[in-house]
Amino acid sequence: MLYLHDVWVNWFEGEENGYSVCYFHEWRKDDKIELLDQVPLLYITDDLYNYIENDMNELPLAMLDMIYKRAYSRKGQERSVLEYACIVTDGNEILALDTIGYQIPIRKSRLIPRQEQLVFDMIENKKPQSFKFDNTIYEKEYHMLSMPPELVFGLTRRERQLKQLLMMGLDQLRTTNNLKELRYWLTEWDPKNYPFIRFMNEDKVWDALYNGVKQGWSTSHEELCAKLIKGQPFLEKMLEAENNQEQNTSKQK
Repeated sequence: MLYLHDVWVNWFEGEENGYSVCYFHEWRKDDKIELLDQVPLLYITDDLYNYIENDMNELPLAMLDMIYKRAYSRKGQERSVLEYACIVTDGNEILALDTIGYQIPIRKSRLIPRQEQLVFDMIENKKPQSFKFDNTIYEKEYHMLSMPPELVFGLTRRERQLKQLLMMGLDQLRTTNNLKELRYWLTEWDPKNYPFIRFMNEDKVWDALYNGVKQGWSTSHEELCAKLIKGQPFLEKMLEAENNQEQNTSKQK
């Protein structure tokens, strides 16, 4: 078995989409970076890699058996065993994972560039291992709270986070499905169309609003997000955290 040593990881917990597991250039100073003293490396097939990176399904049992208690984390002089942790690659992308004792990849991380290159060097001239898993029933389902990659492609970490907040606000709006509220928010987004909006039913208003905001990210998106989540403490705290992060980044520049 292949192993990497002294691997820095930045765990993103509970993320089912690979685009939410930030690459090294998007790591922040206040992220909690951990050191893995030793971690097994598995070169796997493309379909299994995609299954792991873009969802939170149970890992193949044979894979779990292979990595069982073979990874160690280090804090100072203390070395702790990790029940199921490893680094996986399909030869193009690389992901570290830790199940924290379960059978699904609860925590995921990218690697720093130097260690990514080391992974590619280590698997050179090797063939990917095959693990049996039930991919016949596996078909990734995207929805408003788990956006398809094309809706976040090219966005920064902050923009992706704010877009997720916007989608959470929209999801609540759709659940309530109050016609007056829907018309109000569509008018906020597209005031020029107010003469038509006031005659639309719930479904038409919703389709116009969602289809209008789902593409890209702009100042208009950010303003709508701030207004839509106002009065919702949990979402407001998330927005405040992102704004504080942006201010700190600006000061550092």
